[in-house]
Amino acid sequence: MENAQINSFDTAALALYQKPNTSLTGKKTVSQEEAEKAAKDFEAFFISRMMETMFEGISTDGMFGGGQAEKVYRSLLINEYGKAMAKTGSIGVADEVMRSIIEMQEMASQGYINGTNARQ
Repeated sequence: MENAQINSFDTAALALYQKPNTSLTGKKTVSQEEAEKAAKDFEAFFISRMMETMFEGISTDGMFGGGQAEKVYRSLLINEYGKAMAKTGSIGVADEVMRSIIEMQEMASQGYINGTNARQ
């Protein structure tokens, strides 16, 4: 189940870089909406992974709990908790990711790669 979650996040992140949008310098750009969605998705993923460790220590009821089905359900529930918490924006990870995306686009539009000017 975890691989499916990681793959969906990787797919969303990869989609940002495969868009045909290009800036005046020919570099690929991401729209504001796409960047916000990617930032929110990352925050939801991050919160879900944090919450996964919290739930590891909770034991289940022996009579009606436990088993593979509960593991799957718990994983889905944790993902939904992560999405709900990311919607509120109270953690602030998405804001930092957005800042980074914007900063990387500005650097790319100016021709900077890894802190050096690629135009030289």
